[in-house]
Amino acid sequence: MDLFDYQSAESTDFQRPLAERMRPRRLADLFGQDAVTGPGSLIRHAIENDRIFSMILWGPPGCGKTTLARIIAGETQSHFIHFSAVLAGVKQIREVIDEANKQRQFRRKRTILFVDEIHRFNKAQQDAFLHHVESGLITLIGATTENPSFEVISPLLSRCRVVTLSLLDEEAIGRVLDRAMKDKTDGLGNLDLILTDDARAYLIQIASGDARNALNSLEVASTLILAESPPERGSRRAIGLPQVESALQKKALLYDKGGDEHYNLISAFHKSLRGSDPDAALYWLARMLEAGEDALYVARRMVRFASEDVGNADPFALRLALGAMDSFRFLGHPEGDLALAQAAVYLATAPKSNSVYKAWNAAKQTVRAKGALPVPLHIRNAPTGLMKDLGYGNGYRYAHDFKDGYVVQDYLPDAIAGERFYFPTERGYEKMIAVRLANWRALKEKTKK
Repeated sequence: MDLFDYQSAESTDFQRPLAERMRPRRLADLFGQDAVTGPGSLIRHAIENDRIFSMILWGPPGCGKTTLARIIAGETQSHFIHFSAVLAGVKQIREVIDEANKQRQFRRKRTILFVDEIHRFNKAQQDAFLHHVESGLITLIGATTENPSFEVISPLLSRCRVVTLSLLDEEAIGRVLDRAMKDKTDGLGNLDLILTDDARAYLIQIASGDARNALNSLEVASTLILAESPPERGSRRAIGLPQVESALQKKALLYDKGGDEHYNLISAFHKSLRGSDPDAALYWLARMLEAGEDALYVARRMVRFASEDVGNADPFALRLALGAMDSFRFLGHPEGDLALAQAAVYLATAPKSNSVYKAWNAAKQTVRAKGALPVPLHIRNAPTGLMKDLGYGNGYRYAHDFKDGYVVQDYLPDAIAGERFYFPTERGYEKMIAVRLANWRALKEKTKK
């Protein structure tokens, strides 16, 4: 079977995984995506009227992206080409275009090109499709687990409608399992098996909204129960919780290190730290590390957090975050995980201030708005006689020569003299900074009067 072959809907080849055999072939059998495919939806209307448009199907693994594309092809008068962005290259792209031209010229059929993992295509590869999508030679259906706003080029994205698919809810996963247990053609209906309620509930739970995950787990559990003992005549064997637990051994966490869930979890972690919730911070940290996230990526985010959200309210936080990162580099998994956990708890319980973060953004905005303002003469460097003659450094007052190491003096360009960027809070160590700055600023105002 080559890259473009489409498996027959009538195939009963039990060498294929259960999840593949049970892939729905009609909209009526696609569970859990009623908002996208239900009565009155845009896609259902397009299928019923054979007016399919180019689209990007965006959603987590196992939500039905590939299945929906195949259903669209099966229920419309279209030639369907399944194209893998992982396996294909420039040669295959040319073959797709040639085949689409033949289908239009000799069979008067539209070509639906389904590109799985379209985010794997680089800009040049995506550009290669652009003209043919625009001309209508191919109707593009791309599937991605990653945010298409970041992974699909703007010209191509503007010619496609983004269709967002969601994780399947528990009811939908249950219906998927029930259908597989009853189906006598492609499912397990002829094997004299029953699925106990507790096993069914656990399969739903560990699926995490992924229909493929649920069916793969069911298939492994059924294989175990069939191997345990030969069938007794007239009896039905039960797939129980012990078989399911044995089949899974360890719960697979929903996580795609390069995908949208990656950003969801790190966002949850960051916001838990900011919200001063050490328990939630530890939970999200554990979720990421257990799922195989790069621990140094998490450590770098904590270093960033120490400056962005703790700041000078607790200057030690930055040192602790850096120390945790170095500790992990030295120890690795699993010993180094504890250093990251310690840092997460410290950051979550530290006093918070984003004053430095806001001050830095305000300073950058002023630089961009005002341009390259000249440095005041009195704080310019004067290494040569010529520079001194031009007034460089003239009138500069050396702070250490004055009481408390402070002297009233302007350091900003004249055009923005008196501008303030940094406003310390009254939290943690920053409260002391606020008092110090207030005294200096009051002295400056008094001197100017």
